[in-house]
Amino acid sequence: MTHKLSFKLYILASLFGGLLSCSNSSDSSSSPQPSPQPVTNEVDFWLTKADGSVKLEKQNTILAFNTAYNVYSNIEVNAAQTYQSIDGFGYTLTGGSAEVINQLIPSKKQQLLQELFGSSASSISVNYLRISIGASDLNGTVFSYNDLPAGQTDVTLANFSLTPDNQLILLLKEILLINPNIKIMATPWSPPTWMKTNGSSIGGSLLPQYYSVYAQYFVKYIQQMGAQGITIDAITPQNEPLHPGNNPSMYMTALEQADFIKNHLGPAFQSNGITTKIVAYDHNCDQPQYPITVLSDAGANPFVDGSAFHLYAGDISALSSVHSAYPTKNVYFTEQWTSSTGDFGGDLKWHLKNVIIGSMRNWSKNALEWNLANNASFGPHTPGGCTMCKGALTVVSSENFERNVAYYIIAHASKFVPAGSVRIASNQVGNLNNVAFKTPAGKIVVIVENDGASSEIFNVKYNGKWFTTNLDGGSVATFVF
Repeated sequence: MTHKLSFKLYILASLFGGLLSCSNSSDSSSSPQPSPQPVTNEVDFWLTKADGSVKLEKQNTILAFNTAYNVYSNIEVNAAQTYQSIDGFGYTLTGGSAEVINQLIPSKKQQLLQELFGSSASSISVNYLRISIGASDLNGTVFSYNDLPAGQTDVTLANFSLTPDNQLILLLKEILLINPNIKIMATPWSPPTWMKTNGSSIGGSLLPQYYSVYAQYFVKYIQQMGAQGITIDAITPQNEPLHPGNNPSMYMTALEQADFIKNHLGPAFQSNGITTKIVAYDHNCDQPQYPITVLSDAGANPFVDGSAFHLYAGDISALSSVHSAYPTKNVYFTEQWTSSTGDFGGDLKWHLKNVIIGSMRNWSKNALEWNLANNASFGPHTPGGCTMCKGALTVVSSENFERNVAYYIIAHASKFVPAGSVRIASNQVGNLNNVAFKTPAGKIVVIVENDGASSEIFNVKYNGKWFTTNLDGGSVATFVF
């Protein structure tokens, strides 16, 4: 309240000072004064409030740069200091997401896809997707692309087939018609069970005698997806390799992953002319030593583009730790879920601070939330799969869907920060977590999250000028100028 009052007093003082100046000027009564020029808006301002009363709405507030001193904190943006280039923002398009989106009537489905992936003023312009190689735990059933009766093997992969993923493939083709440049990262939850130590979709490890066969499994996947017109930009060898309790899942140590990459997967890609990036790890921020172990292997390192992270444990600064150890290798943020029991304001605040702003300020080239869509019962999912994962969208009927908090978390970045944008410097100010970008078109984008409980007035300063604005506690703003 004190900040708001002081801001109003500042405006009144400015106006009063202007009136005094006019009354004290010589011959003011006889000299005609020029009419005041209307202030032109120079900054677009998009807002989401913690209470959900405003969701990604463009504000009518007129924001203009000036040089009039005030007492408020400055978020200083410096485009001369650059960091990583940005690949995109988006979600995991799970098999379950594809299933429920495909249940929409054609007109509603096309409307949704244009809203998600289009480039119009009403779109949020998602430009990065993660998909599973075989089933994830948010598929209706467990499958790989080479499932066999118990006791059988297929080392030539003669029975390899993408058929179980037809729904996902068809949806991806529709998405690519809208955005042909969307980047796709693919990751397996489990290889075929006959390749594993325990013969199960849950846990176990990859049998050493099948390392080369499994490398060819990746090759076939990338080639056959390519034949469908779907380019896989990057893969990770294993989703959450230190979490073998999911269905599907597999345990893979850092030393095993380094061995698999340097002696099998990397050479297989090389000999088949595959340029798809290999990204290590793909798990929580509490184990940065895992990707460092892979990257420190002299044989694996040349094949590895970088490492990927989730944040169910640890701190987002782990991305910077790995970047500092291997600054020529890329960093990615590939998964964070929102819960069916979560609070809109709490999730908005935490995810903007950590997933969007936090990952970007720690060198990530992308930021992905978990599942794009599910039904009203938080399905489909496998037996033992996640029962509380809340999609960015809930498909409630064949003609209706709802937008949830993860939709707005990603949209505050994806709508304004296209691929090829570059993160630029901006300082952290108290509770005002923020990150800034310069787009390929030369626009400056600043995303701000007020991590405090009360409203704050602040300046955004750029090139020696600034505009003054305010943001309620827990709310999020994207400024574009």
